[in-house]
Amino acid sequence: MNPDLNALLADLRTLTEIESPSSDPAAVSRVMDVIEGWARDLGAQSCRALPGGTRQFRFGEAQTEDEKGVLVLTHADTVWPVGTLEQMPWRQEDTRLYGPGTYDMKAGIVGLFHVLRAMKDSGTWPRGGVTVLLSPDEEIGSPSSRAHIEAAARGARVVLVVEPPVADTHALKVGRKGTGAFTLKFTGVSSHAGNRPELGASAITAAAEAILAAQALADHARGTTVSVGLMQGGTAVNVIPGSAELHIDLRVSTLAEAERVTAGIQAIRPSDPRVQLEVLGGVNRPPFEQTPEAARLFEQARGIARDLGFAVGGEVVGGGSDGNFTALIAPTLDGLGAPGDGAHATHEHVRLDRWPDHIRLLHRLMLDA
Repeated sequence: MNPDLNALLADLRTLTEIESPSSDPAAVSRVMDVIEGWARDLGAQSCRALPGGTRQFRFGEAQTEDEKGVLVLTHADTVWPVGTLEQMPWRQEDTRLYGPGTYDMKAGIVGLFHVLRAMKDSGTWPRGGVTVLLSPDEEIGSPSSRAHIEAAARGARVVLVVEPPVADTHALKVGRKGTGAFTLKFTGVSSHAGNRPELGASAITAAAEAILAAQALADHARGTTVSVGLMQGGTAVNVIPGSAELHIDLRVSTLAEAERVTAGIQAIRPSDPRVQLEVLGGVNRPPFEQTPEAARLFEQARGIARDLGFAVGGEVVGGGSDGNFTALIAPTLDGLGAPGDGAHATHEHVRLDRWPDHIRLLHRLMLDA
């Protein structure tokens, strides 16, 4: 396959200039409508809207119990609010194409559909066909799409994720840390800070103790990070605070670490028994741990890239994706989208000089995996 860079850019500009933050379902749907139009133009066997907003497209051969197909994961939402294009307009500088959502992950979607178009033109599809899932809420943890992703993975031979490669490299993502989010709510006893402080039970003091206890659960040697990123509490400087709240971000490399840290957070107790603590949340994306089957899939991708004249590495990264949900169900390989840099940052861009190579890699891998 020989990708047409001008056609790629035209399609990417179409998606990029429809801003689609996760918080705006109508905006996300507008992007999904365009993509569904592409699927219908390619003669998709089916285009389904699933409960919660996920869309599913089927291409190629019919899947059977004996011949599972290829599942490709994509998402239409971005982290950028409507209006971002005014400050971060679509622009090209030499081999870099800038714009909100280009690298994460609208270019991945565009590349995938150019691969599907090449398959249609050649009449050659992966055995068992191709299922594409388009999620509306990946950037906020995939609350509505997770069940659909896991169900589709159970019927897949392999799962390919067209999130971008590792920033500013050709490296694919062979593992991801699991992610968790906890909210700790403290209810103490308010009192006048000057007249009767002994009658009060400080929720902020209890929260401060909890911060130290939670962050002590981190284990950098095992890739476990625990960060209290937000704290709120109190009503006035002269009042013993009766309420406080902590928000904790957790990243873990293994399920065992997820279980250890979760148990540790749930075991936190204020030293003042008058302060009540409620712990909410937990691990929302399990770790993507590489299996032997997934390792073989990566080696296959590396061999294809070598045949195409470039080299890909494999890295484990800290951020989560929908691939975290499938890694324990079916062999999963991530980072098969467009190379570039700046995910969730103002310098977000795609490397046009590297993008066609990765589209050719995706095409071959989908056919050969």
